[in-house]
Amino acid sequence: MGLVSLLEVSLMPILQVLMLCMLGAFMATDYLKLFPSQTRRALNRIVFSVFTPALVFSSLAKTVKLQDLISWWFMPVNIGITFVLGGTLGWIAVKILKPQPYLQYLVVAMCATGNLGNIMVILIPAMCEEPGNPFGDKSTCRTLGLSYASLSMALGCFYMWTYTYHLIQHSSTVYRAMLEGEGETANEQNKDLEATQTSPLLHRNSATDLKPAAALGNKLVAVSRQILEELKAPPVVAAFVGFVFGAVSWLRNLLVGSNAPLKVVDDSITVIGDATIPCINLILGGNLTEGFNKSKLEPKLAVVVIVVRYMLLPAAGIGVVKAAAHLGLLPDDPLFQFVLMVQYTLPPAMNIGTMTQLVDVAQEECSVLFLWTYIAAAFSLTAWSTVFMWFLS
Repeated sequence: MGLVSLLEVSLMPILQVLMLCMLGAFMATDYLKLFPSQTRRALNRIVFSVFTPALVFSSLAKTVKLQDLISWWFMPVNIGITFVLGGTLGWIAVKILKPQPYLQYLVVAMCATGNLGNIMVILIPAMCEEPGNPFGDKSTCRTLGLSYASLSMALGCFYMWTYTYHLIQHSSTVYRAMLEGEGETANEQNKDLEATQTSPLLHRNSATDLKPAAALGNKLVAVSRQILEELKAPPVVAAFVGFVFGAVSWLRNLLVGSNAPLKVVDDSITVIGDATIPCINLILGGNLTEGFNKSKLEPKLAVVVIVVRYMLLPAAGIGVVKAAAHLGLLPDDPLFQFVLMVQYTLPPAMNIGTMTQLVDVAQEECSVLFLWTYIAAAFSLTAWSTVFMWFLS
């Protein structure tokens, strides 16, 4: 596969994202006024509750069987490693740079969470179509590549709507606390001296503290409730149900296949799911129109995300995948190893934009970060894909 062909294949999914974002931005301008912020919020809720679950369910039910889950067991581990490594590197960076507290969680989320969805679905099968690829027969490669990419997307969705969603929710909590703190500071300046003298007594009385054991129990209950709430997010529920339908053959045969009795249901779910990626891109583009004016993002934060996602993580990914292959943990399939390596090289997940809109925090900063990271992704994906294929040839 020549460098020009590789550049073309790597550019295609990035250009699709950027073109849809430009359309969303144009629709949101004062010239057209087709896509105001209220419309974007309403569409975002539909994406979260309907489109994304449909996409996850249809991808899993069609492409992932029980034997695949067993033989590809290292993929969820590998994706988990990308989240842990990226999140750790992002956390170190924000501790050094010290941006606004609520932006720290956004930067960590961006560093930890790659776009394991539409880019993989476009990129991997396209690589198989190119003459001279190191992955064997085109049709077999394409079928396998689509299965790998679909599983990657579903697993990524599970990690995103638990770990990443928790980070963005925490960012929202910190942002609201910051706003309330500013309001309280203004109010305190008008308080009476008498009130300020009695307030310590009130605080001391209210702190008739719980015993340490009771306090720990309350904390564990709160954490458990938080985890359960996150597991009830529609995309996560859809991932669980999709795994069940994909793994249990008689359930799968009800929906999937030309002779399936409920094929029309599967077709309808697929059509709904296909709307996910275009809608997310349009919303991000619309947010971008406000982003450049309202964003408080420092350029160095965009540089941090680019360095972590496109330099440090891919280099670490080569080491992780090569070590796993050396220990005999991976199937003897270069395409599978290529997919695992690419998971370390992807731009930030578009669903982070959906999350920021849902909890109403850092939407403008998120859009600006997306713009710069996706422009950089065109070059990094090409360079690293070349390196990965050279390692696997």
